[in-house]
Amino acid sequence: MVPPPTARPLTMIVLVLLLASMGSRATAIGVNWGTSSSHPLPPAIVLQLLKSNRIPKVRLLDAGPALLGALSGSDVDVTVGIPNAMLRSFNSSIKAAESWVHDNVTRYFSGGRGVRIEYVAVGDESFLLGHDDQFYPFVVGAATNIQAALTKANLGSKVKVVVPCSADSFESESSLPSKGHFRIEVNSTMVQILKFLSEHRSPFFVTISPYQSLLQSKNTTLNFALFKETAQSRKDGQRKYKNSFDLSYDTLVTALYSSGFPNMEIVISQIGWPTDGAAYATSILAEEFMKGLLDHLHSKSGTPLRPQNPPIETYLFSLLDEDQRNISSGNFERHWGLFTFDGQAKYQVYLGQTSKKLTNAQGVEYLPSRWCVVNNNKDMSNATAEALDACSVADCTQLSPNGSCFNLSWPANLSYAFNSFYQQHDQRADSCSFGGVGLITTVDPSTVNCLFTIGLQTSHSDSFAWGFSTQLMNFLLTYILVLLK
Repeated sequence: MVPPPTARPLTMIVLVLLLASMGSRATAIGVNWGTSSSHPLPPAIVLQLLKSNRIPKVRLLDAGPALLGALSGSDVDVTVGIPNAMLRSFNSSIKAAESWVHDNVTRYFSGGRGVRIEYVAVGDESFLLGHDDQFYPFVVGAATNIQAALTKANLGSKVKVVVPCSADSFESESSLPSKGHFRIEVNSTMVQILKFLSEHRSPFFVTISPYQSLLQSKNTTLNFALFKETAQSRKDGQRKYKNSFDLSYDTLVTALYSSGFPNMEIVISQIGWPTDGAAYATSILAEEFMKGLLDHLHSKSGTPLRPQNPPIETYLFSLLDEDQRNISSGNFERHWGLFTFDGQAKYQVYLGQTSKKLTNAQGVEYLPSRWCVVNNNKDMSNATAEALDACSVADCTQLSPNGSCFNLSWPANLSYAFNSFYQQHDQRADSCSFGGVGLITTVDPSTVNCLFTIGLQTSHSDSFAWGFSTQLMNFLLTYILVLLK
């Protein structure tokens, strides 16, 4: 195991000189496209959304025939993701890895109108502290077998294998970059991954989250997270840090240096700011953060440890809101989108590829203009319990403290829960029963700050969700057959 930085002091002047010699470059901006939605936008509409906003790169958090099929023939560079649930299988079976590569890379890569697959991302933040050791022990074997499968398919030099890492995979007890290192319990595995990436000249994919740093660290202020000029800078020796992004980035740079990989290129695989569901999660602050981040990246100024060397690529998180994302880390998890679930821009930001005004999705088909609300003329004694049951399935994160609908009074907040459930279930009449307390109305119950949404015509049982379920089932069957041989 590589000794922690406290046992092997860094010659920081040498580090700065070494990293400064890497030269200035522009950074490419892409987006994450997730599919954890009850009513996802059809892939063809999402592709047009990418094109109309001239977004050149997209990271798919999972693969599927409908998504990859929609991207065929486009000029969008694609990162195809492998879910954490598949890592154990790929770690133990080269045949399972070969089958996945055939179905999700080779099939779409070939031909003049193929998909421009740039990376295969093995897992998604498998080192996340909340996952314990559920996934990361299988990452090295899975990445090795996926690389072997790509090589066998004659794609080993065309598609790079990467391993997206979480923001908490590295740390600094002093909260200063000069003491940065990978978490002790994952350090050995991380060094193996770095060796793998270095051998294949692949970059290090990592999440940086100034928003979550703001929530978790008393040393981070809002102005510091938002790239504000008025933010109080933080000193680390002779270096001065003016924002949270640079501080986190250079903590990683030091961790890479102390592990023996000072020249490892970095890709920001996820970075964003949520707009609802928690403190500081608003569209106004999200716009300020995005403008500050993109101005910083486009300036090519880099960071104190990597001056004039920004990350080679940055993927904004996320393209769209997803009402089925896991919220164990906070209700804000369902509100990361630049666009709402139906492809409408939440705020305006200059991506550097188009005009300053984002273009909304076109051709979106909605369910009829109907809502489900509380019938005040009925017995309300069980209405609250019915609403709680509805929220256990549907998305009620806007009702949480600091959420956009938190200030709804009773029983309007119950109506919000009822409607969320009703829309998620395609406005079926029986989904607005709630023990006889529900009432279907054509009068929009939305308020100035709280939008009662209408669902999309496409449900999660259709389109690419079915395609991904089929892909997962085919993979599981293939893996079972491999085990039985």
